[in-house]
Amino acid sequence: MASADGDNGAAADPAPSGSRSVLGSLTIPGRPECVRDARAFVAKLLHNANGMCEVAVLLTSELVTNAVTHSNSCRADGCVTLTVAELPGGLRFEVTDGGSDLSAPVVKDEVYSSEGHGLFLVQNLADQWGYLRGSDGTIVWFWLRYPAARRTAPPGGHPGT
Repeated sequence: MASADGDNGAAADPAPSGSRSVLGSLTIPGRPECVRDARAFVAKLLHNANGMCEVAVLLTSELVTNAVTHSNSCRADGCVTLTVAELPGGLRFEVTDGGSDLSAPVVKDEVYSSEGHGLFLVQNLADQWGYLRGSDGTIVWFWLRYPAARRTAPPGGHPGT
């Protein structure tokens, strides 16, 4: 699998599989009307945990929208999988799609463009982001650090619980 780094602001994948705990996963059909299901899943899973819910919902919406718009997941039998995992110090959100023969994820920072701002938002609001491309699909991920005041709280919990 190829991973991102360098030119587009994406980071190499920092998450070895052994250092994470999956909090939840959702697979939806690769259709635009199903993006709301991904947003609702993240909102319910986090229910404003650690003050990061709004940003997590927004960035998830952007990545899932990209997946159902620009990947092979938009085909009749296509699907998109969203996985939320806890890593030391924060949460990682992964959107797995059917890949694309045409392009890799690209950040467009053209301010006056009417489209193409999704990865720009991810790049500017996430603490890290990146992607992995393979023959069976693409995983685009972002990581949000726990806010300093609640760094020791589990997702949905309170410090000391």
